Amino acid sequence: MRRADREVRSPQQIKDILDACEVVRIAYQDAEGLTIVPMNFGYDFSLARFAHPEDDLPANVSADGTPLPPDFGELRIFLHSAHEGRKIDAISAAGNALPVAFELDCDHQVHEGRTPCNWSASFRSIVGTGMASVITNLDEKITAMQALMSKQAGMDHVPFTAQQMASVTVWQITSTNFTGKIHTVPRPHGGK
Repeated sequence: MRRADREVRSPQQIKDILDACEVVRIAYQDAEGLTIVPMNFGYDFSLARFAHPEDDLPANVSADGTPLPPDFGELRIFLHSAHEGRKIDAISAAGNALPVAFELDCDHQVHEGRTPCNWSASFRSIVGTGMASVITNLDEKITAMQALMSKQAGMDHVPFTAQQMASVTVWQITSTNFTGKIHTVPRPHGGK
């Protein structure tokens, strides 16, 4: 990330962004070319592996000295769709392992500047890459749909039947390669 001062290094801040965002945008390439689609989502991102998730993770560098993003572990993004369509066709054509890119953003606010070049915007975001795959195990499908209902509707532990699960395709993006960014706009001199 070019602006290290905006990089999220705290696992808790990653979870806070996931909680605040309402839509994930998923980009992939298929037989028709490149595309991007916005979707509602649920997720699984555990803070349990971090002793102090509110603290920043240490900075790491590669062997050649290049800064590396923090290791937040695994993020699973859950989605659902019809049994047919471009997304499902692409996942199937890729052998149930479709490479994707994804982006979430929230808390947008435009900040007026004294000149057009001084305008700015504040936001929080997560960007990453991962692998999209259809979930076939019934228990895993139910868990994914419960996460989606919890995130989107605030309804925890919704009971789903096998018949309900048969009427929808549930899929996921699994990622260990993602970064977070927070851009706040500083107050002008003398501002409160």
